[in-house]
Amino acid sequence: MFRESIKVIDCTIRDGGLMNNWQFDDNFVKGVYQACVDSGVDYMEIGYKSSKSAYSRDENGPWKFCDDKDLARIVGENNTNLKLSAMADIGRIEYEDIPPKEDSLIDMMRVACYAHQTDSAIALAHHCMDKGYEVTINLMAVSKVIERDLVEALNDLAQSRVPIIYVVDSFGSMYCEQIESLTLKYRDLMPGKTIGFHGHNNMQLAFANTVESIIHGADMLDGSMLGIGRGAGNCPLETLIAFLKNPKYKLRPILKAIQEHLIPMQQKIDWGYHMPYLICGAMNEHPRSAMKWMAGPEKDDFAAFYDSMTDTQILE
Repeated sequence: MFRESIKVIDCTIRDGGLMNNWQFDDNFVKGVYQACVDSGVDYMEIGYKSSKSAYSRDENGPWKFCDDKDLARIVGENNTNLKLSAMADIGRIEYEDIPPKEDSLIDMMRVACYAHQTDSAIALAHHCMDKGYEVTINLMAVSKVIERDLVEALNDLAQSRVPIIYVVDSFGSMYCEQIESLTLKYRDLMPGKTIGFHGHNNMQLAFANTVESIIHGADMLDGSMLGIGRGAGNCPLETLIAFLKNPKYKLRPILKAIQEHLIPMQQKIDWGYHMPYLICGAMNEHPRSAMKWMAGPEKDDFAAFYDSMTDTQILE
């Protein structure tokens, strides 16, 4: 009923922070952290590791930077089984922004890149490994990558020391058949690597696609509480935990955190399934235009947004 090799990563703070510039108060972050500890989740991605020269502290909250003084305020020494993760975007961090592992509460660095940045991602990932971190590379927006470029990227990754490579449905545009094909391709071209999956929910398929990735061998699975994340959000963590049937995972602590922290936040921030995000997913486009539309006065004029995306001219 379950596969012991599977690991679950909570992305509530990191991906959810894309909706509020990581301006979570400490009580919210502590609530998510404690729920992850109590539920048996394997990793909590608590934010980004970013260069302060690339981002403003005035505009972005502490979880855009994950300084250890902020981490310690939430987790103390983190004497638990839960590991902490942070994401580093290629081009938005310098090597010197990453301290040695012995000086940090972070356990795993996840390097995010596009296919054309694979060489830079491998170099940064190796740098993080040499500093003592667990490492993944998350290959973003693969739904936009032509076959030849993807194969070249995967061949380069296969020769790297990086042990975990992610399939990422950045635009929430892919169907189960595509997830099957990609997961098998990753396995075939990168033997010995652990495969992960991170899905967005524009087409209401993030959970289904996560299950499909599991069927074909993905062992690192991302989710977020109540699906919070950029735009349409992610695979709901609670759905994933309920599905896995692994007795080490407990659903109740996640439900409690959702009740106490996520539901009140959802009254203030629109994330999850909305028509503009569906339209972007159906068109395999980045959700930035939908997020801009959702922040405007005509957010419920779905036909107008569709027209703006297709240049459709309505004939009287």
